[in-house]
Amino acid sequence: MKIIDSHIHLDRYDERKQKQILTDMEKAQVESLLTVSMNLTSSIKNYQLSIKDSRIKPAFGFHPEQSLPSEEEVTDLLSWMREHRHNMFAVGEVGLPYYLRQENPNIDTSEYIEILDRFLAFAKEFEKPVILHAVYDDAPVVCDLLEKNQITKAHFHWFKGDIQTVERMVKNGYHISITPDVCYEKEIQELVSVYPLKLMMLETDGPWPFEGVFKGEWTHPGMMHDSARQIASIKNLPIEIVYETLYQNTKDFYHI
Repeated sequence: MKIIDSHIHLDRYDERKQKQILTDMEKAQVESLLTVSMNLTSSIKNYQLSIKDSRIKPAFGFHPEQSLPSEEEVTDLLSWMREHRHNMFAVGEVGLPYYLRQENPNIDTSEYIEILDRFLAFAKEFEKPVILHAVYDDAPVVCDLLEKNQITKAHFHWFKGDIQTVERMVKNGYHISITPDVCYEKEIQELVSVYPLKLMMLETDGPWPFEGVFKGEWTHPGMMHDSARQIASIKNLPIEIVYETLYQNTKDFYHI
């Protein structure tokens, strides 16, 4: 019944909660944490965390839900990633600014697309998996870029989108990861019902908080056990099969 958190922002927890998560991992049967980065500073923090504890598997990148970085910032980040490529498990989190665009519809996404394309080219060059923030209308654009760069090791975290995009992603063998909101969000439950278990992983996206039975709690990787049970219920599969498949999918995808 081991699990792996395939998407967590460990560097964004305070030091006390970081220590609590690491202390609890064995008891909670959490084997590893894929910790994603926001920018260069975040990447360095996650790298430093991984040096202290080998259960932490860092990914480096630029999160799209923030102001555009300067050319110098992008160049510095890619240069640092190149230097630390042997320590990185994936390029991420990268993608397009869907939620930022809801707040400011005048945002020009062309520069975000150009930046994402550079990170995908890096991933292709060094044969790294990619952890993607791409939902709704942005997902087909990202699929275009993945196909252009001939990338198949793509992980869409907390994905939402239409059935045509889902079918395209399945055909291309792209993975998705499911957050604890599968326990109460109909949209995510419907996604789980149609997406193949063999292309699925678990995540928390912590420290992002959740509602439902988790309301008022700080986000902990142990919550993924509730997610696994919910997935088993939706898929009408034995819980042992679901646990083993989700666990092995993540180990194989990230070469853990």
